[in-house]
Amino acid sequence: MGALNGTLVVDLTRVLAGPLATMLLGDMGADVIKVERPGAGDDTRSWGPPFVGTESAYYLSVNRNKRSLTLDLGSDKGREILARLIRSADAVVDNFKPGTMERWGFDGAWYDRHAPAVVRCTISGYGSSGPMAGRPGYDFILQAETGLMSITGEPDGGPMKLGVAIVDICAGLLAAISVLGGLAARALTGRGQRTEVNLYDTGLLMLANVAANYLATGTPSGRFGNSHPNIVPYRNFRASDGEVAVGVGNDDQFVRLAAVLGYPEWVVDPRFAANRDRVANRSTIDTLIQGVIGTASRAHWVEALNEVGVPAGPINDVAEALTSEQARGMVTEVDHPLAGMIRLLGLPILFEGTPAAITRHPPLLGEHTVEVLTEFLRMTPFEVEALQAAGVV
Repeated sequence: MGALNGTLVVDLTRVLAGPLATMLLGDMGADVIKVERPGAGDDTRSWGPPFVGTESAYYLSVNRNKRSLTLDLGSDKGREILARLIRSADAVVDNFKPGTMERWGFDGAWYDRHAPAVVRCTISGYGSSGPMAGRPGYDFILQAETGLMSITGEPDGGPMKLGVAIVDICAGLLAAISVLGGLAARALTGRGQRTEVNLYDTGLLMLANVAANYLATGTPSGRFGNSHPNIVPYRNFRASDGEVAVGVGNDDQFVRLAAVLGYPEWVVDPRFAANRDRVANRSTIDTLIQGVIGTASRAHWVEALNEVGVPAGPINDVAEALTSEQARGMVTEVDHPLAGMIRLLGLPILFEGTPAAITRHPPLLGEHTVEVLTEFLRMTPFEVEALQAAGVV
């Protein structure tokens, strides 16, 4: 039994942030019904190559543990069916433009009358207020606008985005958390509520200590490449056969680093004795460390530094990371009706008493339409055929 067994989630999302949120809820045992446009479905179904069978790898990455129902929400009948589905749900997640659900009639008053116990989460680019409210949100643009790109990249280079849609991913995590919080509050109050997550606020949250630095000093942060703005040494170094990441988090670790590198006298050098000194002399100490690390392999330094409690690791490529022994169950196989056995990322959340599990492959478009209509809405085969003929499902 999963932690969310018996919880019904209506998923009105597409692309990345919303589907990731609902997939995580599904991993924890929720029954997730993914509502998609007839004939098209989630935009990411066509975002390839690469494809696995007929499905894009992108779509497969965030849509396991769901059932797919096709539904034309532009039609009165489609919205009527959605209303019936919402009434039986515990949570609804959407990432339409702000105001879309309300324009279709699903505003707060409707929920108060028809589905007062339902938790609903809305994900948007900029939220429901502010000068940019209503504008569609795209991860790359949000990384630019929220300052994340300005602090990413080499000091003498240009702004750089992260290699994945990190704002979307973090927004999806926040959305899943908001649903869990709403469900926990419902257990106390008996009522659902509306939660809202937007990409802009998420990007600002991700500035974390960099934002705190600015708020404390009024000085914007620059780019430090792979270095840390507040801690030195905390960056990558070139070994003889590859790159090593070294993270010295306190002065005691620096003492041990200096000893392993063969220069214990660094710890009494007034330029390097304390972290504030090393930050002021960042370039000098980094150059000295590089001169030593370049003389041996990355495996040598990773082992030697970790042995004395100094955090260090190889800078792996994606293939090395996914095939590492430490990846354990994070790469798994799922049986897909058209593509056969497909490899996907596994489950990142471990529960001792109510384990998460992969119980459903990423669904084909409309694969469960008949099943959902008959199981949840008690429709007859005749009614389903009529909806199919009318293009509603």
